[in-house]
Amino acid sequence: MNMKKGKIIFLNGVTSSGKTSIVEALQDREDCYFYVVANDLFQEMVGERFLRQDYWKHLSRVIILMYHTAKLYSDMGHDVLIDGILVERPKIAPHYRQMKEILQDNPLSIVEVACPLDICRARNIARGDRYENQSAEQAEIMAQGIDYALRVETDRMSPEQCAEAIVRALM
Repeated sequence: MNMKKGKIIFLNGVTSSGKTSIVEALQDREDCYFYVVANDLFQEMVGERFLRQDYWKHLSRVIILMYHTAKLYSDMGHDVLIDGILVERPKIAPHYRQMKEILQDNPLSIVEVACPLDICRARNIARGDRYENQSAEQAEIMAQGIDYALRVETDRMSPEQCAEAIVRALM
């Protein structure tokens, strides 16, 4: 039996750029269904003590496991959203290349979730669960040369408009 692989859509952007709001808008739609894997969810699988000891060592392990999880869902015919950020740090480098190798046999589209850093900063402050300059710090270590299928701008588009653009372009 040759099963059709599910699509994998990776929403890549700094914290507070609007990725999770887009995920929620996609999940509210009637015309598509996605399983979601997210950096935040996988980070919760690691005990706080370990993250305090060596954040990047432990986070990089679960991020790689997250990509294998997305691959498994896709291999079983399910569409998947990855709510994440492709950052390059020594413990996970080369992050972008590793992700592409893991998902090379799956239909992968990477969406750039773009938002000006001053707006992300204001969102971080309003959220209260991120620190003020977290988005700017992540932008500095974002992987370069990413092959994006689509760019959505969350300062100009609502999460629902972003979801519509993604479905129209990639589904």
